[in-house]
Amino acid sequence: MNKEKIQEIIGQIFKLSSCTLSKCDIQEDSGMLWCSIDTPDSRFMIGRDGETLRSLNHLVQKILEKDLGEEENRNFMIDINGYQKKRFESLKNIAHMMAERAKYFKSNIEIEPMPAFERRIIHLFLEGDKEIKTESEGEGANRRVVIKYINNNI
Repeated sequence: MNKEKIQEIIGQIFKLSSCTLSKCDIQEDSGMLWCSIDTPDSRFMIGRDGETLRSLNHLVQKILEKDLGEEENRNFMIDINGYQKKRFESLKNIAHMMAERAKYFKSNIEIEPMPAFERRIIHLFLEGDKEIKTESEGEGANRRVVIKYINNNI
């Protein structure tokens, strides 16, 4: 993937938004390309519950898709002041805690509604556990992950 192109796109977006871009560093980590941005204007660029950051990520991915082709940007994530990495760790902790609860009570556990890519993180994190399975249920903004206990003794 063209790292210079990504940095150029992000620089233009920050310039047009009148926000200060202190640093834009791109690194690969576990097959995922992370664009780490440092900015004193993080509250504007992250937004409420990360909504603006998700929109920024989507916008940059669409620009890359148009310029470089669809194959180039599948595993790309923008992180502002470490917000995304903290959120990913939080989601993994929630997934682990709820999976343990499902096993202990031998029942289904619902997690609060969340965006598709956050649900996907939970599905991927728990996919190797043989005592549970995960499914997404609900519609639109109310779509949530349900962690289901599986009795393997049958």
